[in-house]
Amino acid sequence: MPRHGVSPRHSHPRSGWEQGLDSFLGPPRLLWMGLGLALVLALALPDSLVLWAPAAAHPLPARGHPARFNAIVTQLRNAFGWWNLTCPLCKGLFTAINFGLKKEPNVARVGSVAIKLCKLLKIAPPTVCQSAVQLFEDDMVEVWTRSVLSPSEACGLLLGSTCGHWDIFSSWNISLPATPKPLPKPPSPPAPGAPISRILFLTDLHWDHDYLEGTDPNCADPLCCRRGSGLPPTSQPGAGYWGEYSKCDLPLRTLESLLSGLGPAGPFDMVYWTGDIPAHDVWQQSRQDQLRALTTITALVRKFLGPVPVYPAVGNHESTPVNGFPPPFIEGNHSSRWLYEAMAKAWEPWLPAEALRTLRYSRSMETQEGKRNVHIIGHIPPGHCLKSWSWNYYRIVARYENTLAGQFFGHTHVDEFEVFYDEETLSRPLAVAFLAPSATTYISLNPGYRVYQIDGNYPGSSHVVLDHETYILNLTQANVPGATPHWQRLYGALETYGLPNALPAAWHDLVYRMRTDTRLFQTFWFLYHKGHPPSEPCGAPCRLATLCAQLSARADSPALCRHLVPDGNLPDVQSLWPGRLFC
Repeated sequence: MPRHGVSPRHSHPRSGWEQGLDSFLGPPRLLWMGLGLALVLALALPDSLVLWAPAAAHPLPARGHPARFNAIVTQLRNAFGWWNLTCPLCKGLFTAINFGLKKEPNVARVGSVAIKLCKLLKIAPPTVCQSAVQLFEDDMVEVWTRSVLSPSEACGLLLGSTCGHWDIFSSWNISLPATPKPLPKPPSPPAPGAPISRILFLTDLHWDHDYLEGTDPNCADPLCCRRGSGLPPTSQPGAGYWGEYSKCDLPLRTLESLLSGLGPAGPFDMVYWTGDIPAHDVWQQSRQDQLRALTTITALVRKFLGPVPVYPAVGNHESTPVNGFPPPFIEGNHSSRWLYEAMAKAWEPWLPAEALRTLRYSRSMETQEGKRNVHIIGHIPPGHCLKSWSWNYYRIVARYENTLAGQFFGHTHVDEFEVFYDEETLSRPLAVAFLAPSATTYISLNPGYRVYQIDGNYPGSSHVVLDHETYILNLTQANVPGATPHWQRLYGALETYGLPNALPAAWHDLVYRMRTDTRLFQTFWFLYHKGHPPSEPCGAPCRLATLCAQLSARADSPALCRHLVPDGNLPDVQSLWPGRLFC
């Protein structure tokens, strides 16, 4: 029998502690509504205590939304084990919640419970809990009132599959044209002396308007080095002038230094800019804050790049609440029109009319066509997306491998790639997505940017990537008193890794060379972190997990890594990735 005393027919006495907790959190209906909001916060906060990993841990990006989500749910279940909720009662509670919200949603009361739960579960510091709930509560209740979760789905999530089906991650498939796929046709290498285009790639700038030199870089909040972070202990240095190796974003002067110092890396034929302009203070961002970031950084890019064409894509941090991109049928104050219209206005000088119409309608990837070849740019790489979306994208790439000349993403903040294979055997490399390092230091990285060399504009060009270079600002050197920032070339891909070219097979071969060549992998590990690797060494399990990630352009697909270990006994990759939200 359940012990929470919801029904007067209960014969099991309730403890004084349980009755006190009811008094603390409120009626069960509000408890579950607040629990849902607290769960959303745990997923959204960039460095919540539920997901936190020590700064010394290797900052591999968090992958597998279902795994991360389930880990949080498990913690919540454990925290509320005293509730002993039965399936019929759970469905009754959620039915009552849905009915109550549709009749008279009380956002403030739901928020009050969520704040208490956020503090109780230590999802974030108390002040962050307060601000985050107040930011998220309106949207959360609005979503709930639109019946995103049925009682069966909600209880399947909380109590397991015996009580319902939680299908937010269920499979779906796109329809591809019935026209047979042409035979694969690898691109021909450019003739000697053929034109080469240089593309500047900017991603994850994360400008922090409140960055303040000298403040505590290791504060309790999810983002530090800023007003409100306080001063560091007397034995520890404060945030550096140009940035800091910690959970900090960048001051405007560092981004201005990056853009003003591009000369040695240029000239550029175009710019790909894949989003995440605002800082990681997601618990306190307003629409005005996001629009200020958009207009300020857009003006800065235009100031220093002048007439060079810029092709931007939208990152998950552009909106507020973070990751909040309602579908186009949502109208009024809960829609994203405020953001899309501002982007269309800010980027109008760069984008054609058709792209502006698409931008105003919904968030999408940008494609750049060159004769019959296409480049795709986006923010979140396919291997980091929900499984069904990732697998369907994988199918599209495989179907159009002769058309797709390049894929360019950001989001993870580190320097990596994802190889695509034929779907029949998962053994023939047919495409590669390049994941460029971030401008921001978050977490404990040097600022950086990428330059791609592309087969240039001429009849018969393949428009594929020929090579790429990464540039960084060494913060240790830049933050020395009296020093001036010097952006330096960190490495070139073909030269450093001994690649014959930058085609998919070369990257596939590199992964398998790194499997046995420890020195080569350590070079990759150093460059993966933009020249500032963590002090904690990357041992064999870490190395295998990292290499598996380079083969995994399709989420939740362990078969892609089956050849990395002779006996097929790969380590649990999910357990090796710390829960940092690199987004």
